[in-house]
Amino acid sequence: MKMRTEEEMMDLIIGTAQADERIRAVIMNGSRTNPKAPKDCFQDYDIVYVVRELASFTKDHRWVDRFGEMMIMQMPEDMSLIPPDDNGVFVYLMQFTDGNRIDLTLIPEEKVDELIGSDSLSIILLDKDDLIQPFPPANDRDYWIQPPTAKQFADCCNEFWWVSTYVAKGLWREELSYAKEMMDIPVRNMLMKMLEWKIGVATGFSLSAGKSGKYFKDYLDEETWNEFIRTYPDGKYENMWKALFTMGNLFRKSARQVADHFNFVYSEVEDAKVTAHLHHVRSLPKDAKAMY
Repeated sequence: MKMRTEEEMMDLIIGTAQADERIRAVIMNGSRTNPKAPKDCFQDYDIVYVVRELASFTKDHRWVDRFGEMMIMQMPEDMSLIPPDDNGVFVYLMQFTDGNRIDLTLIPEEKVDELIGSDSLSIILLDKDDLIQPFPPANDRDYWIQPPTAKQFADCCNEFWWVSTYVAKGLWREELSYAKEMMDIPVRNMLMKMLEWKIGVATGFSLSAGKSGKYFKDYLDEETWNEFIRTYPDGKYENMWKALFTMGNLFRKSARQVADHFNFVYSEVEDAKVTAHLHHVRSLPKDAKAMY
């Protein structure tokens, strides 16, 4: 099946709104409104319909069939395993068989002032009733890396080193899924936050590193990027240990740079004590009855 063009998709999205009296306005946000975002065939269409009688749309979801042949659809507000935001909107996440994707949010007309206008990457495509105040030109300023406060910096460092001990415990016990989760969620989240701040320092906090650090490769020097790659191990415990210490080294160097820039205090003592503990646990015999 040939992928529909951007022109065809936009004609469909706007044409649907023009033909339906219940849809009063259309807004697009996301990467397609961002002049800095790379363009490729995976970009989805982040669309907002401001509607009257929202329940008339959600009582029979077959109305979205007009957007194309569905590969899979998710409706977050209709799910129980992952609780919805429950903020009065309804979202259709639609992946079509031709490769296009639309993330469509229905917002009740009466909630326009509450829910519209908070995203700098927004463009008004249609406004039948002049409901919405004009937006400034779309830009990604809302997504720029923000400089940390001293408290945020200290908390990030504390969380990184604190949860690193959980990883070590999981590795010594050979609890693979536990060790991987601790490494890849809380510890990695703090590493990526510190790397964001490192990029921010180098660029004057004037850009976005992208969701989940997807633009890190563009802004980190080659040595740092290659070290970051080495923090992604396979499921072998020895490789996970190596990755954990690589994460520590990378975090330490980046944190010192950020601390120097802002005149923050980096806890060398906390770092040294935890790092020594990690090395100790790594060498601890499997039949050990006491940790020390």
